[in-house]
Amino acid sequence: MSSRSINKITLLGNLTRDPELKYTPTGTAVCTFGVATNRSWVTQEGKTRDEVQFHRIVAWQKVAELCNKLLSKGKKVYVDGRITYRGYVDKNGQQRNITEIVLDDFIVFYDTKPGDASEAQKNDSASDAGSPPSDEDESSEEKRKPKPKESVQADEDVNPDDIPF
Repeated sequence: MSSRSINKITLLGNLTRDPELKYTPTGTAVCTFGVATNRSWVTQEGKTRDEVQFHRIVAWQKVAELCNKLLSKGKKVYVDGRITYRGYVDKNGQQRNITEIVLDDFIVFYDTKPGDASEAQKNDSASDAGSPPSDEDESSEEKRKPKPKESVQADEDVNPDDIPF
């Protein structure tokens, strides 16, 4: 029997609430937030059914601080981590169990459309919020604008020997 095992969770969903950042008595950052995932399927009768699952996510240390800074309710996020189970006794003396995903890594997805101010640009410029706009800022915005594609001539001959692979 192998001594190796895997405990890996990968989710892609939407944040159900803003992250909550706290610190332990020893100063370790811990951030909790919720992610909702959904799936749709068609029943034998032809009706579309939807199901939503809610997941409790916990991040520690630097990842926790990043989550608090970059995430907010409603954002789409890719979550990578491991599942944990823990129990505790509540105020009424009843045993409670919690299933959590301990976050290892995450990716934030920004919904942007061409021409709209992107959320990523807002976050990138957050560190410059206190400084007045400069000429460099305007030129960097121009650099971000999509450039028109160069036209490709259809009559161009391609020699197979010119292809590097």
